[in-house]
Amino acid sequence: MRTVLVVEDEPKIAQVARDYLERAGFGVLTAGDARSAISQARSAKPDLVVLDLGLPDQDGLDVIRSLRSASKLPIVVLTARGDESDRVVGLELGADDYVVKPFSPNELVARVRAVLRRATDEAPTDVVRARDLTLDIPKLRATVGDRIVDLTATEFQLLVALARSPGRVLTRSQLLDAVRGVAFESYERAIDAHIKNIRRKIEPDPRRPRYIETVYGVGYRFAED
Repeated sequence: MRTVLVVEDEPKIAQVARDYLERAGFGVLTAGDARSAISQARSAKPDLVVLDLGLPDQDGLDVIRSLRSASKLPIVVLTARGDESDRVVGLELGADDYVVKPFSPNELVARVRAVLRRATDEAPTDVVRARDLTLDIPKLRATVGDRIVDLTATEFQLLVALARSPGRVLTRSQLLDAVRGVAFESYERAIDAHIKNIRRKIEPDPRRPRYIETVYGVGYRFAED
């Protein structure tokens, strides 16, 4: 059984999330503040965290920083914040997806399943090589030359989608489809945040990318040799 840690300070919302996730077959832990969330994430080692950004004792963005400093634990951000900059910052810090309140509990369950699938499903036994980048799909391992690159599951899948077809332009919508595997209307600008993260990790100079090129008004492409 996969275990989900729901970090939410509003008891009614936490209970709804628990009920629907348990009904979907997940084990569920709950935390009402940042301190408890970080403690449980380290001790109980859940498979995924659903994290509210508006916590009473600490900003949820700081919780993402703390979790990301120690592991690749998948994170789905749950927030009532309307400012898209909060969502972008969360994704830039390493969150894998987000759901905005008020939310459909069924959508939350589907997002959790999709993120876990990206992180843990058995992938095809192959290796993608493009320029000096190597993506070992079964091991979810990325290297540039001899350097191992620490990517989240979402970042890895995005990079695979781009590197499989050097020179081909992929729209944000196509990239969302490649990493989600489910058909939801989604926040396409989230792709920009993930691409920024990938560039920071693989590019010698992220301001002058060698690998992932921006095609303005359309999307992105992996540079050909």
